[in-house]
Amino acid sequence: MTGMDLGQAIRRSVRERKGRSLVLLLVGGSVLLGIAAYQTGNILGAVSGVVLVADLPPRLFILIIGLLAGVLLSVPSLRIIARLLGGLVGIMGVVFLLAAILMKPSVPDILSGLVIPRIPAGGSGGLLILGLIGTTVVPYNLFLGSGISEKSQKLREMRIGLAVAVAFGGIISMAVLVTGSAVDELTGFSQLAEALSGILGGAGKYILGFGLFAAGFTSAVTAPLAAALTTRSVWGKDEQKWTTSSIRFRSVWLLILILSMVLGLSDLEPIPAIILAQALNGLILPIISIYLLLLVNNRSLMGRTGTNGWISNSLMAAVVFVTLLIGLTNIVRSVTRIYTFEVSNWDLVMTVNILISLVVVIGLLIIIIVRTRTLKENG
Repeated sequence: MTGMDLGQAIRRSVRERKGRSLVLLLVGGSVLLGIAAYQTGNILGAVSGVVLVADLPPRLFILIIGLLAGVLLSVPSLRIIARLLGGLVGIMGVVFLLAAILMKPSVPDILSGLVIPRIPAGGSGGLLILGLIGTTVVPYNLFLGSGISEKSQKLREMRIGLAVAVAFGGIISMAVLVTGSAVDELTGFSQLAEALSGILGGAGKYILGFGLFAAGFTSAVTAPLAAALTTRSVWGKDEQKWTTSSIRFRSVWLLILILSMVLGLSDLEPIPAIILAQALNGLILPIISIYLLLLVNNRSLMGRTGTNGWISNSLMAAVVFVTLLIGLTNIVRSVTRIYTFEVSNWDLVMTVNILISLVVVIGLLIIIIVRTRTLKENG
């Protein structure tokens, strides 16, 4: 609607120079931090898939996967990169979907799980939920999507494309969860490979190996690319100096790629690293969601026909509320673990977090209503 990507729209919406620097640092900095953490998990996840089917040192595969990601990122056309990754994700989706079907899961249990949420017992339940949200709706994907989208597309065409992509992504996520249910408690990918081999025969470890590699490698390419697009979007005022083949653009994705490879070579355990990175992105998600909600209701940017209606605003406000509530709760849990003290009244903590989340959401809706009325009065 605006011809701008997300970072440009945020920069345009904040008129005061001092406020703009603070907002851009908060938004851009948090996204880049989330990408850096997530990228290490991407590399380790891809390696975990390869070592299931090839008996070679993991560090060698870290270097190979990093090199392959760098070669692909060097392609100057974002459209070519998107198509290559899209094809790999499509194959990965078919593989996990096939594995889930062959496991013959209980259909009533799946249907029940779709509509009745159940939080795992213990303190890790909230962290896992936050991690699932953080990896299903990765904050940097909003910058990535707006940075590579075709500006000539009509709004209706883009919404249809997003609906298909999100639905497909949801099916893949469910297939991955069903596949992971082969074990009661996942402590390592080799344990899951053995369980799948017992259910699916010898092909089990190859299915899991390729699935993990495809998931990790595609993310290992998109995360550094998103970092470069986010940096260009938020701080790159001169677009001529930030083309995809420019030194500035390439130096950003190269820095993220090298950093993740160094961390990957330091013998980090893949599953804890992935969960923590996902949880961090889950904490960042409310920040980006808040700005997105404000931007899509900004008539000076979106025009009269592009702003959200009350149904879209209600749904998006619910998203902000849920992500805020889960994020605040896990911040409290993390603080209690770091300083090793027990919370005597979790009901009170949850009540306070609910009130804070409600106040933030109601405040956002009031801002939107006031701005809309002011623009209408001014014609």
